[in-house]
Amino acid sequence: MSTSASAPTSETCPCGSGLAHADCCGPILAGAPAPTAAALMRSRYTAYAKRDYRHLENSLSAEQRADFSLKDARDWAESAQWLGLDITATEAGGPEDQEGTVDFVARFSVNGEERKHVEKARFIREEGRWVYAGVVVPVAQPIRRESPKVGRNDPCPCGSGKKFKKCHGAA
Repeated sequence: MSTSASAPTSETCPCGSGLAHADCCGPILAGAPAPTAAALMRSRYTAYAKRDYRHLENSLSAEQRADFSLKDARDWAESAQWLGLDITATEAGGPEDQEGTVDFVARFSVNGEERKHVEKARFIREEGRWVYAGVVVPVAQPIRRESPKVGRNDPCPCGSGKKFKKCHGAA
């Protein structure tokens, strides 16, 4: 008669890497430095999923930490069911870089309603460690007309044969 012992199962990391938590975000949440900005981003998502508020605060830049609210972080983390993280792009943020950006989509649900948080996050090094430095706000680009402007007395582009001012240009 033989008995078979089942192999221990390892918990998959919430960040979506496919790795075991102990081999992915676990060491970073325990205090190990993140090797890249993307790794820190993954660990921050995991911290929300696992309610690790200490890591959320400690992984902020000094400027961001000044505005950190433990209550707000706790309220958001505990009101949501964390469904997954997709990193859509990275720029710099490697082991030798001093700054970088990570574009990501964090999926979660609140009261059964699925939602997405889409962000381009900025990361910098402080005292040699990657920290979250805030959201990259896109610079508005002017809209440039590709075709010539239609004058009031030009024929209407719709083909009606009327002047623009008497057709689609009428106010």
